[in-house]
Amino acid sequence: MAKKEKIPRQAMPKQTPRERIKNFNEVALGFTEELAIKEAKRCLLCPKPFCVDGCPVNIDIPGFIKLVQEGDFIGAVKVIKKDNVLPAICGRVCPQEDQCEKKCVLGIRGEPVAIGRLERFVADYEAAKGKIEVPEIKEKKGIKVAIVGSGPGGLTCAADLAKMGYDVTLFEALHKPGGVLVYGIPEFRLPKDIVAREVDLLSKMGVDVKVDVVVGKSILLKELFDKGYKAIYLGLGAGLPKFMHIEGENLLGIYSANEYLTRINLMKAYKFPEYDTPIKVGEKVAVIGGGNVAMDSVRSSLRLGVKEAHIVYRRSRKEMPAREEEVENAEEEGVIFDFLVNPKRFIGDEQGWVKAIELIKMELGEPDASGRRRPIPIKGSEFIYPVNTVVIAIGQGPNPLLLDTTPEIKRNKWGYIDADMETGKTSMEGVYAGGDIVTGEATVIEAMGFGRRAAKAMDEYLMSK
Repeated sequence: MAKKEKIPRQAMPKQTPRERIKNFNEVALGFTEELAIKEAKRCLLCPKPFCVDGCPVNIDIPGFIKLVQEGDFIGAVKVIKKDNVLPAICGRVCPQEDQCEKKCVLGIRGEPVAIGRLERFVADYEAAKGKIEVPEIKEKKGIKVAIVGSGPGGLTCAADLAKMGYDVTLFEALHKPGGVLVYGIPEFRLPKDIVAREVDLLSKMGVDVKVDVVVGKSILLKELFDKGYKAIYLGLGAGLPKFMHIEGENLLGIYSANEYLTRINLMKAYKFPEYDTPIKVGEKVAVIGGGNVAMDSVRSSLRLGVKEAHIVYRRSRKEMPAREEEVENAEEEGVIFDFLVNPKRFIGDEQGWVKAIELIKMELGEPDASGRRRPIPIKGSEFIYPVNTVVIAIGQGPNPLLLDTTPEIKRNKWGYIDADMETGKTSMEGVYAGGDIVTGEATVIEAMGFGRRAAKAMDEYLMSK
């Protein structure tokens, strides 16, 4: 055991900060075969692996890592894919440090095994070798099911139901499948072709992917049942931006993070004028918020050529919900962090463009419901802060489009779907839901765990009928 702990955790090769702020290519370059085997050899292959308990889809982590130790990378990815059809995505964007790696025994005294980096490595290895296998499909049942939303939960639910032999149709409102994976997460963190590759696997499994269909508007849930679908899963996500509701918020040059990132990611505004989606950024951008979406927005701004990119956050660095790795990347790239300040109002010029923010200084009081210390404004500490562009990244809520046309589905007081946390069952018969539309904003893998549980419950429901 002592021997294994002596191998240090292997660092992820990355583009240098100076290079990467000039492009939208992936920052982390991935392990080589040698690094992957070396990192895998740190794993103690515990007989009672706590890491598995930390994974929302319960991947056999020691099972796949043992195969990496032996150099059987294709075997390793097969083990992962029994429980997770999106390993290249999860290896990149899952917060492993709060899930599987948090439970790793090596982490008690040193650094945990880099489970996420190994997962990414074997998924990329399989793709590079052109050896992506289509999972075995059980005998066709001749029963139609619909999945609404092609984010991580919808993709997982679709894959599981397809494997069980159902005829699955996946409906996506936007012009590319992937949900938040394509419109929310920037290219430098999760390349679009990787999402496309994992979605393509679903098509090969027989899933019919239909884009540009807004269920709830262009077709109602009731109409899906009329068309012969016997059960429906709603993976709608939390795509409704939250605003601050302060003076000047509707000035030009103020974006929600949702619009800002959708323009850049899905509509390729970073390639304007080659792609006809302009995004106007000035010399100084302020992003309000401290989560991963704020980091994605501020780091995208740098790549669009701004001179100064700031994070404006009302608490201290310690309370930031963003992944530590993303905060470190942002710091390396030159993002300026302004802590313990909060906007009071936005100030515009004669043409109606934002030119400054009035900020107030904050101090931290007792912990609030989130467990973090509550920020309290300091009286009389207001000051003016010049900016050209503002991105508001303070969270998102449930998109009401489908739910407003389906009153049969009960919602909770926050507007999210009131569904059973174990099965995803809603108040409307045959309709299941999961992911952010039920829990509020959470992680990719948690949405996948929900999609998986719902698929099992939908199968039980349909078989009982």
